[in-house]
Amino acid sequence: MKKSAITAIIAIVLVCIFTAGGVVGNMLGLFSKGNSVEYSPKQCTLEESSLYGKKIIFLGSSVTYGYCSLGDSFVDYLEHQYGVVPIKEAKSGTTLVDNGKNSYVSRMKTIDKNISADVFVCQLSTNDATKNMPLGEISDSYDIKAFDTQTVIGAIEYIIAYAKATWSCPVIFFTNPKYDSDAYAKMVEAINQLSQKWTIGVIDLWNDDEVNYMSASNDFMNDDIHPTRRGYKELWTPVFKECLERFTTRYY
Repeated sequence: MKKSAITAIIAIVLVCIFTAGGVVGNMLGLFSKGNSVEYSPKQCTLEESSLYGKKIIFLGSSVTYGYCSLGDSFVDYLEHQYGVVPIKEAKSGTTLVDNGKNSYVSRMKTIDKNISADVFVCQLSTNDATKNMPLGEISDSYDIKAFDTQTVIGAIEYIIAYAKATWSCPVIFFTNPKYDSDAYAKMVEAINQLSQKWTIGVIDLWNDDEVNYMSASNDFMNDDIHPTRRGYKELWTPVFKECLERFTTRYY
């Protein structure tokens, strides 16, 4: 084979590699200005807060993990900026619906039952909407055995009942900001209804006008669902801080 042909082949291969890498990098937020080192939670200065030393369990999927923000999420900002002691149980792509060992329900049961948790925080997973999991209906019961964990609402009720019984602490669910999903909109409506039944907190970013307005900036969101470091730091963390401070001073 002629040298020119070999050179051409190598060039094509390199283009393919870098193109694919660029696509993946963009998907993960590797090239986003909103993920630059200045927004790293490790750059935060510890501030005075009533959250200092509070043990908080965080159960979720990619948004709780920080899938498009280099593994950093609001959880890490709460730790570095306000002294929260987090138990971060987050795995990308997982659902509330109990469909295997990685589901919210299954992973929740692996968390140490003896933790003296001050709050239990759970993500209203966008994956259930994306994967068209059945919504289900709100039960009249408070018995954990009565809930159908093969539905979104049944799984949520199971999680609430389990968390309250196991850690005897307030329970908070949080939603994503608004994006194009009728299925997720119904989930948000359901969690707000469940908050009345179970007396739990809801950090409702879906209906937060300011967060939704600011989320339109590419520096704050890497895509419709996943924030950047800057989005977590400047938009999400202040909202979580305010809510968690309220919930750690009174029992729900």
